[in-house]
Amino acid sequence: MGKPSDLVQGTLDLLILKTISLEPKHGWAIAKRIQQISNEVLQVQQGSLYPALHRLEQQGWIKAKWSETETGRQAKFYSLTAAGRAQLERELESWSRLSTAINLVVEGV
Repeated sequence: MGKPSDLVQGTLDLLILKTISLEPKHGWAIAKRIQQISNEVLQVQQGSLYPALHRLEQQGWIKAKWSETETGRQAKFYSLTAAGRAQLERELESWSRLSTAINLVVEGV
């Protein structure tokens, strides 16, 4: 297996929103879940993750609440707001359109 890859620019918001759409998660768990679900291909660096979480919170798409982790330490758990669910739907539609277009070009050439 190759080295984990950095994310395609512009996809981090989508991946975060999708990851916490199922249940609230703290930052480390969000990054770990993305890595696990992608079969270790995608790796989210903390230097990218926490600014993105802050930006998404400022936009009102996610909210944070301090709670205890599975190891007993306090951490911010992030969950989607109603506006975040709507944004996730828009991001999924955009991603589907983009990935379909890329596949058409790659397979059609």
